[in-house]
Amino acid sequence: MSKKLVLLGMAFLVFGCMAWAGGGKTFTGVVSDSHCGAKHSKASDAAAACVAKCVEGGAEYVLVSGGKVYKLDNQEEFEEYAGKSVKVTGVADGDSIRVESVEPAS
Repeated sequence: MSKKLVLLGMAFLVFGCMAWAGGGKTFTGVVSDSHCGAKHSKASDAAAACVAKCVEGGAEYVLVSGGKVYKLDNQEEFEEYAGKSVKVTGVADGDSIRVESVEPAS
């Protein structure tokens, strides 16, 4: 009986760790830049042009989601989404997101 309990406990531990480690959260928001931040909380052509100009000037892409501004890794993945609504899947750590994937928001 105790052998079965130990095996059951180990199974819960292993599967729990796998679920925790592999599951990123999905954030929906607008790709902005670190200079303008939440100013671009709505997707538009004007926002896209401003974000592109700021990034050319040295700013980095950020995500504005739920009133928060998140720093993003994998900057090159966001060039085509400047000023647009996206869904970003990744792991949040404070005000940063370790990006697993990005796609247009529907």
